[in-house]
Amino acid sequence: MNTAIAKNEAGRDLRLDLFRGLANWAIFLDHIPNNVVAWITMKNYGFSDAADLFVFISGYTVALVYSRTMGADGFVVAAVGILARAWKLYVAHILLFVVYVVAIGYVAQNYGHAYLLDEFNIRRLIADPIEFLKHGLLLEFKPLNLDVLPLYIALMATFPPLLWLLVRTPGLALAASFAIYVAARTFDWNLASYPDGEWYFNPFAWQFLFVIGAWISLDGAGLLRRLMASRLVLWSAALFLLFGFAVTLAARFGFSSAIPAPIADLFLPNDKTNLAPYRILHFLALALVVARLVPRSARALKLPVLRPAIICGERSLEVFCVGIFLSFVGCFLIELVSDSIAFQLLVSLSGIALMTAVAYYRTWIKNLRPASTPDRLRVV
Repeated sequence: MNTAIAKNEAGRDLRLDLFRGLANWAIFLDHIPNNVVAWITMKNYGFSDAADLFVFISGYTVALVYSRTMGADGFVVAAVGILARAWKLYVAHILLFVVYVVAIGYVAQNYGHAYLLDEFNIRRLIADPIEFLKHGLLLEFKPLNLDVLPLYIALMATFPPLLWLLVRTPGLALAASFAIYVAARTFDWNLASYPDGEWYFNPFAWQFLFVIGAWISLDGAGLLRRLMASRLVLWSAALFLLFGFAVTLAARFGFSSAIPAPIADLFLPNDKTNLAPYRILHFLALALVVARLVPRSARALKLPVLRPAIICGERSLEVFCVGIFLSFVGCFLIELVSDSIAFQLLVSLSGIALMTAVAYYRTWIKNLRPASTPDRLRVV
């Protein structure tokens, strides 16, 4: 390993990769219906879930990387880099879209599971493929579970002006993002889906969590350290997490009637589409507590048992796409073969193992590049 790479590894915050990898695993598990293993994911124990974690870390890392590019090479180069990344995400989404639809259609046609066409929202696409594929290319039509990447594409494609503002006046950028968030929730701003409805992840609302992550990476680290040093803040965060735990579990187990009406009216149902304020507070409280318990220098981050999740976080895009496809495969296998807990466990662990294998393979391919080969000639 050369000196430049060694310095980069030393400066990398492994927590970001670890929790992004865990988020990808959780999204895979959560997308398999009636999967008992999904009970280990965070969505069952609080208001926020893996999607919140994924968006926050994405904002944090994008701002961290491209603010350095902007400082070294100027805004135009940074903006081009961000848009190139958005294009890569778009291509990945279209590839996943096609493979996903073909796989569902094949299973529905050849195994007599026609109901899957309705369950995964592709029956109308098969009836009118040209029109629906057109709207799929425009990110207006999305089969079931293909909502996250379009959100990420929208956030990345519109991020360059915000990056410019974040670098110069971080507080103003955060305030502008908050104003858009409030306006979206007040005036019901959202993007239309085809043929009806709206985006499941409202980008006008979710951009606020993305920008919060970006703001913390550029200007909020000092504030975060001061908050972590305050016992009052930490205890308040912990109490809110316990409150979210109690309310969420009560709703999950059908005891919503036992929750006082004012609390139920405010927190139930959990508004994920428009990113309810309590979801943001819950996630930030969780992030604050975890950051206190797991500092950047924690030796546990170097444990071999955590390495698979960290590798999956490093190769997040590939792992995410594979996980979405495998969630359909897992759903099909559980319905076709067995819905026993043992088989659900086998399917879940096999899926995570395959996602990890893809991450290790991509990392291995990346590391095959000879150190003496110029960057422009290396195979990506």
